[in-house]
Amino acid sequence: MTEPVRVVLAGAHGHGWWHLENLRRLSAARTVELAGVCDVRPVEGLPEGVAFSGDLEELIRRTGAEAAILCTPIHTHADLAVRALRAGAHLLLEKPPASTYEGYERIAAAVRETGLACQVGFQSLGSEAVPAVRKLVRDGAIGRVTGIGAAGAWARPYSYYSRVPWAGRRRADGVDVVDGVLTNPLAHAVATAIAVSGAEVESVEVELYRANEIEADDTSSARLRMDDGTTVTVAVSLCADRRHEPYLVVHGETGRIRLTYTEDRVEFGGASATHPRTDLLENLVAHLRGEADLLVPLERTAGFMRVLEAVRLAPEPRVIPDAFQEVGAEQRVLPGIAEVTAASAERLALYSELDVPWAPTAAAPPALATTGSSDSAGPDESDESAVGLDVGGVRVAEYVIRPRLPGTSSPRPYLHPVRTLGGTVVTEFAPADHVHHLGVSVAVSDLGGANFWGGRTYVRDHGPAWLGDHGSQRHLAFLRRDPAGFTETLSWRGPDGTEIALEEREVRAVELDGCWALDFSFTLTNLTGAPLEVRSSATKGRTGAGYGGFFWRAPGETADREVFTEDAEGEDRVHGSTAPWLALASPGWTLVFAQRSDPWFVRTEEYPGVGPALAWERPLVVEDALARRVVTVVADGRLDRAAAAALAEKATT
Repeated sequence: MTEPVRVVLAGAHGHGWWHLENLRRLSAARTVELAGVCDVRPVEGLPEGVAFSGDLEELIRRTGAEAAILCTPIHTHADLAVRALRAGAHLLLEKPPASTYEGYERIAAAVRETGLACQVGFQSLGSEAVPAVRKLVRDGAIGRVTGIGAAGAWARPYSYYSRVPWAGRRRADGVDVVDGVLTNPLAHAVATAIAVSGAEVESVEVELYRANEIEADDTSSARLRMDDGTTVTVAVSLCADRRHEPYLVVHGETGRIRLTYTEDRVEFGGASATHPRTDLLENLVAHLRGEADLLVPLERTAGFMRVLEAVRLAPEPRVIPDAFQEVGAEQRVLPGIAEVTAASAERLALYSELDVPWAPTAAAPPALATTGSSDSAGPDESDESAVGLDVGGVRVAEYVIRPRLPGTSSPRPYLHPVRTLGGTVVTEFAPADHVHHLGVSVAVSDLGGANFWGGRTYVRDHGPAWLGDHGSQRHLAFLRRDPAGFTETLSWRGPDGTEIALEEREVRAVELDGCWALDFSFTLTNLTGAPLEVRSSATKGRTGAGYGGFFWRAPGETADREVFTEDAEGEDRVHGSTAPWLALASPGWTLVFAQRSDPWFVRTEEYPGVGPALAWERPLVVEDALARRVVTVVADGRLDRAAAAALAEKATT
């Protein structure tokens, strides 16, 4: 008969009690022998003959243990794991593997140095449900995967955060702990989504919030971009009214798969199947006997650790005001949070993109983490949320590539603030009259049935209505970049995450005599495989509302503004005209727009805004690609007609 594997347990309190019970079960089956327990506090009820020590290395050597289970505070994992490996023990290491990526790398180095095994305690990855989902995807059951969304909402009382000194802490005594909802209690949502993806994590974007009076996040969302282009989102909270089983949805072109990972249940095509799960300690023992591969080797958790590192480096969690909570005697509840996490999984959206009142547009920029090497990152500096445009060493514009915006604003990259060479700001961002006006951007009210403009959608014979049809534009990569401009690629995605179009955008700041010009061009490639219609509210019956395309929102507080072309002036006369250039002027600045493709959409009375109208009176059908270029002169002071005409000519030749 094969001898049981001698095992020691480090950390027998809290979750360690579960490991003790599992060790008793496997000891009865002669799979393992509990040789010792290591803890800083006494442990009652240990079987006779089980050694006890506060020194893990000493305990491993004294007992001759072949394996150690490490279930200690998160911030002790790296040091204790390295010591246990060097003392000669294989490891079952509780999640998260470490509290920093550097700590993870130290453990990985010790694994390589010793040649010993290290299994990480993500129990959900021991389930056959994960490979079952991956097989469905490989077999083409849902067509091309368009994204993966994970959701989870649990309830935790105040006592959860007072049970141990490090609970709910970002750091303790100057040491990183990172005990937040994404990285510990609902870490399986992250790890399982990454495992189902099967790709490497390329970049991470996180939004951290807290309702409880703790340091760490208790309600958070994350967006991962994988190296195969797949988007993975995770939205989780510990502030639900009750436990809602966490799950993930794999979205495909022709269907979807749902995995409730705590129940090992896979749902697809109207059928539901529950799959078996292998105990990770049993798997480790089988591996040591040469009978099985490790199910969760340390290297399989690298992607998760990149998410943890993004959380660690992120700004402090945003506090959710009490006004948005139900503050009870035992716990805090965010009403409807389970539905919010479900909406995130459905739309592959962050909280700030879901029009949640406690996750407003004004939230601090998200944390971004580059997970590849600096060589592989190329010209796209993935840790930046904005890039600047310079003219002659003067910063004239900021281009926000990863905005934090509610979904109802049709999130998209934008330029703001844009300034004259004299420093006057000539753009406005999210004004109260139209919160979806975002400085300078490309916005279309209806592209293939999706709202890429923001706000309500105009419905024929009904008027503006909220339809839940908002799309988004996502920066993919910079193809070229220098201080004066860039070329980038963007993905246009519908409300369900389906990619509708791919855009290549070129933006340049060009110096002129005493002023400068923004040269903005874009080419939109249709990815739907069918004709793609660009429609405006005007094409649906709202006369004069042909807006859609390149759009510039100017400062609304500017008084005494005027608009004119080479042969007309005033909003009534220039709106809908096809003049080669158009000037919007005020006492402090002038903008001269030049293009020859489309009629002008102009507003000066209600608010100051200008843009060429792609679909002025009738829909514009895009078979393959749509290309446009607009050059805008940005000048200090009020220009007259002759000066505006001369600069428009110079800027476009």
